[in-house]
Amino acid sequence: MHLGRGHSHAMSLLLALAVGGRAAAAFAPSTVKRSVASSVSSGSMGTSFRAATTSPSFMTRLMSSVAAEEKVEKEEEKELPTNDNDGDLLRIRHTSAHVMAMAVQQAFPEAQTTIGPWIDNGFYYDFYFPETTDAETGEVVPSRKLTDQDLKTVKKAMDKIISKNYPLRREEVSREEAALRIKELGEPFKLEILDSIKTEPITIYHIGDEWWDLCAGPHVESTGKIPKKAVALQSVAGAYWRGDEKREMLQRIYATAWKDPKQLKQYKKMMEEAKKRDHRMLGKKLDLFSIQEDAGGGLVFWHPKGSTIRRGIEDFWKERHIENGYDVVYTPHIANLNLWKTSGHYDFYQEGMFDQMEVEGEEYQIKPMNCPFHCLMYKNEMRSYRDLPFRWAELGTVYRYERSGTLHGLMRVRGFTQDDAHIFCLPEQLQDEIVQVLDLTEQILSRFGFDKYDIMLSTKPEKSVGSDDIWDSATAALEGALKVKGWDYGIDEGGGAFYGPKIDLKIRDAIGRTWQCSTVQCDFNLPERFGLEYVSAEGTKEQPIMVHRAIFGSIERFFGILVENCAGDFPLWLSPVQLKLLPVTDGVNDYCAEVAKKAARMGIRVEVDRGNERLGKQIRNAEQQRVPLMAVVGMKEMESGKLTIRSRKLGDLGLFDSDTLLNAVADCAADAVEFSQQGEKEEAPESSE
Repeated sequence: MHLGRGHSHAMSLLLALAVGGRAAAAFAPSTVKRSVASSVSSGSMGTSFRAATTSPSFMTRLMSSVAAEEKVEKEEEKELPTNDNDGDLLRIRHTSAHVMAMAVQQAFPEAQTTIGPWIDNGFYYDFYFPETTDAETGEVVPSRKLTDQDLKTVKKAMDKIISKNYPLRREEVSREEAALRIKELGEPFKLEILDSIKTEPITIYHIGDEWWDLCAGPHVESTGKIPKKAVALQSVAGAYWRGDEKREMLQRIYATAWKDPKQLKQYKKMMEEAKKRDHRMLGKKLDLFSIQEDAGGGLVFWHPKGSTIRRGIEDFWKERHIENGYDVVYTPHIANLNLWKTSGHYDFYQEGMFDQMEVEGEEYQIKPMNCPFHCLMYKNEMRSYRDLPFRWAELGTVYRYERSGTLHGLMRVRGFTQDDAHIFCLPEQLQDEIVQVLDLTEQILSRFGFDKYDIMLSTKPEKSVGSDDIWDSATAALEGALKVKGWDYGIDEGGGAFYGPKIDLKIRDAIGRTWQCSTVQCDFNLPERFGLEYVSAEGTKEQPIMVHRAIFGSIERFFGILVENCAGDFPLWLSPVQLKLLPVTDGVNDYCAEVAKKAARMGIRVEVDRGNERLGKQIRNAEQQRVPLMAVVGMKEMESGKLTIRSRKLGDLGLFDSDTLLNAVADCAADAVEFSQQGEKEEAPESSE
């Protein structure tokens, strides 16, 4: 007989009650636990159990309780909306940023406003607080440093603005009129922003007749559309104006906004969980990597355990690429500066490159990108249409200058390894190649537990290279590939790179956050700059389509995402230590060494505990280090050639023959599945009663 989910929950409860005692609570959903708590804790278990199982009203209440629990679980599992897929949320956040800026200037009139964009999970606004002079004493008052109490003051002012339901009004003015108004307000940073706006007319958004800002929109119709209980001010951080450490230090208020208080509550819960999963904290705790400031910020040192995981990631990446028709290549770390001038990186990306070095009277540049090297390899000989496509993949380490204030663990570094690949193909091959890229992306990401994606197709921007025809055909190929995959996607009109349209893929992690990782980009620029050609079937020389693509983005960033996704609890196949042997006595050390040696020959990563702690402490230490399997080894195990196995996730699994166990672990690791087999169970001694 098939039981629905609610019935199976109820049966689990009844079976647990039949076992008796407080153990019942461990098997039941939380609302069910509450509904039977009095029955479990009172009087005769047998009497209350019989009453429960024979009372229709009890079963009705029980099933209603289970249904309510499932409804709550379903609501909690609902994914939070994003700026990409919810335009209303984006408008709420954008308007909230304006309301916050207005509130700050109401509370602290000396504050000067700069920029206030929406970001992935909310918005921020940067403020400059100049020194002021006390009107009565004439003393200079230092610039304000915002405190937690100041944030509370700002939030109260925001709530009042929201409650007054001011209309949002858009106005178009000339550049001269905008400059005049900004000067009247005494907002020097806004003048710089105005100078950076290249389009006209200039657009302004008003909050009632109280406050205005330079802005292109979009916004909600009135401040009352912002749910004030779904807005929270989070923190204050320092930020240099324009990211330039030679300019003014600003104070940035980070905030979040959602469509209703439930979403805010869910987001806060997610952020609390994120703190426990911080890859910087876990990286240190699990001895995976470090950033050695003596060597310089943003440069990663991979410790043995972290290197083991990284090697597993890279080996899997290479295997899958070779299976899918890619050739793995290697290129230098530096090149003559002229290469970067040819590619255009020196002209357009110079601020992100390290300074050049002189070699025998010529300037050389440490590489910020891999793509120019692959272009040179393509150009090494004349190609025929019969040769295409070429698929070249490289785990290429690049170096980019990032200001010290922007560095963040593994997420933003100065030296990182891109999982780069470039495809050179015929125009008619493009869609099939993109489909294969998306297939491979899905194949690789799913191995690491990522199977939920947010996808965006970005189209031709105002400034671009290449004809309309080639843009149209490339965009159609990208869109056609997405349709072949059957994936939902959004369209970012005008959001493509100047050199071609692209697909960007964000992965969703275990706690609901999204991370930009994979990208597929067509490039009409580099083939032209490098003069890449092939001989067509008609004998003419044509330009190939070049596709840039990355799946992880960078090994470092993906590693950080992976650590946070699994909270450092890596799957068996990737765990740096897959099995830890816990000797109960020194007399079994030789046996442990023999098992460890045999495991190593089978490719299983094993450690032997030093055995100078009590067994309980050895187990706790192994579990704190997230070791998936532990083997307790005493004289009994040694004499029988067996191991008593404990799983970090499943608890005690029983007694296994050592060879049988090692073969099973090796098979699980090869198939990327967790070990869950049950071994022999020791019989409990008979009671004397």
